Parts: sequence; C-alpha cells; structure tokens
Amino acid sequence: MLRDVLDAFWNEDVWLPPNTTWESLAPGPDKAVVYNDSNHVFYPIPLAFVFIVVRYVLENYVFSAFGKSLGIKDTRPRKAPNNPKLEAAYQASPKLKDVSSLAKKLDLSERQVERWWRLRRSQDKPSTLVKFCENAWKATFYSCNFAFGTYVLWDKEWLWDIDQCYIGYPHQGLTNDVWWYYTISSAFYWSLAISQFWDVRRKDFWQMFVHHIATIALLSFSWICNLHRIGTLVMFLHDFADIFVELVKASKYAKYQRLCDTLFLALIVVWISTRIVIYPFYIIWSTSIRAPMLLPMFPAYYIFNSLLCLLLVLHVVWTWLILQIAYKTIQAGQMEGDIRSSSSDLSDSSHNSNHNTPNHVKNKKTT
Repeated sequence: MLRDVLDAFWNEDVWLPPNTTWESLAPGPDKAVVYNDSNHVFYPIPLAFVFIVVRYVLENYVFSAFGKSLGIKDTRPRKAPNNPKLEAAYQASPKLKDVSSLAKKLDLSERQVERWWRLRRSQDKPSTLVKFCENAWKATFYSCNFAFGTYVLWDKEWLWDIDQCYIGYPHQGLTNDVWWYYTISSAFYWSLAISQFWDVRRKDFWQMFVHHIATIALLSFSWICNLHRIGTLVMFLHDFADIFVELVKASKYAKYQRLCDTLFLALIVVWISTRIVIYPFYIIWSTSIRAPMLLPMFPAYYIFNSLLCLLLVLHVVWTWLILQIAYKTIQAGQMEGDIRSSSSDLSDSSHNSNHNTPNHVKNKKTT
C-alpha cells in the first residue's frame, strides 16, 4: 500500500523531463557524469540538530560575552504576580478582549487586570542580549556561507552564464563542493524552521515559517530533480542581503547608532538590488522565459518555479516593511525599530526614540 502511494507520488512523468527515468539519473560507476543521490536529501536533517547545538554554544558562551562587553544588558521585565486564573485566561488567549467581564469574573478591577496583562506580556519578551546573540549567530552563518558559496561557484560556468543551468539538463554532474554547499544551506534552514518556535517571536512569524518551508522545499525538489545549478544561484543571491539584515539588527541592539545607520543604508541598496532587481529580472526571468526555450518542460519544473515566485512575493512584503522603516529613519534621523521585527518592538522604539542615544562616546552624535 505504502509502496504504491510512493510510486504514484514519485511518478517519472511528473518529476522528470520526457524520456528520462529515475534509473538514468541514479549514481553509478558506469555513468558518464556523477549524479546526485536523491536519498541524500535527508542528510541535512541530522546536520540541522548539529547546527542547533553549535548555535547554543556560540550564543551562550561567545556572543553573550561579546554582547555584554558592548554594554548590552541581559535585563528581563518584572514578572507578573502569580494568579492561576489570570494565567489560564492568558494561555487561552494572549490578547485581552473583554476586560470588564474578566474583571467581574475574577473579582478584580479592570485596571488590575490590564496591569497584570501588561506585565505578563512583557514577561514573554526576550532580553536585548538574547536578540543580539540570535542576530550575531545568523550574521556569522550567512557571512561564512556566502564566502563558501563564492569559493564554490567562482569557477562554475553557470555563475557567469545562467543558460548553462539548462543546457545538457538533466545529465549534469555534481561536484563535492556543490554537494556540501547544498547540504550545509539546507541544514541551516531546517535548523531555523525547527528552532523558530522558541526563537524571538516577531510580527512576521508565519511569513518566516512559510519562507523556511518554501526554501527547504525548493532545495529538496531541485536536488531530487537535479536542478542544483539554479538552486545554488538562488542560495548565493539570498545569503548576501541576509548578512546586512542581521548586522543592522545586532548593531541596533548594541546601540552603535552610526554603524546601524550606515549598515541600514547598505542593506537598502543590497536588498533592492538582489531581491527586487536581480532575483525577478534575472533568476525568475531565466526560469520562466529562457528555460522553456532550452529544455522540455515537465510538471515538477512548474512546481519549482512557483516556489521561486512565492519567495518573490515574500521579498516584496519585506521590502515594503524595510521602506517603512527607512521612511521613519528619515523622519527621526536614525534607524528605528527592528528589520522584520515585532510590532511591539517598533512601537517601543518609536516611543523611546529620544532616549536611544548610545552610551559610547564615539557614537553619541546620530546621523
């Protein structure tokens, strides 16, 4: 029964170009090129847990000490008084809807309920140091992975001529460096999808979750269908802008305002050029227009291309959020809020913008 379902799902007419079989793409000593093993698509999952352990060590023993040396405090909000009935109501719905009825039910004043609710909500917020460590980890990975991607792709013909992603497909060989680049990148996104449920919760939680799942699906499908060439270009392009996203947030938490403003300006340039210009007008244009000219289409390719378009929609949403922050930056004279952050962080930053001057003497003057 299960075998029949799997055979039906992995139908060669769906996943492979015409006149191509899974057997023809299976690795073996008698093959003209080195094909990727479809079973290796599961290798990133255990490696993801290695990433989670490495992240835990770095955040708690390296980035935490570094953040404290910059003056970032690990202060947490005061805990709400113990009240089992209010706690049960909070767990049922974190949003306070009907204050009056809840106050009457618990024999409390509305002000007491509202005050407890504010303390309880603040209690769930991570400290600035925790958020700084998270950004430092991501910035470290994206920087290393972008450097590794540059090393891997620099001598690859499809980096300079994107048509090479399709010429000769699907009989394109796989090198060890590309295998590692794919596996490491996939493992990192698996680790983000897993750890997101206990990481800093932001306003775009579900957007990020969809982003991680779409990215994992893209990497998995492109691996199985031997579309690793275009996959490496997509990964390489995305890592560059993500470096600046995390560095902007980390510098903001460290209160290096001048550095934050400079990095934010660089982020706008890099983000728009890579995510809004190069990605749709080079990558997606190639997958949508050039690919059908160079290879026969098959259903799985349309799935792959649809996921690429889904990422573009998320890019547009995030670009709008970044431009909103840029507008506030021009008004306030400094970068406020947090890129892709929670609405509460943004509102807190706006209300306290007159008190955000860094303690570091060299950064006292905002741009």
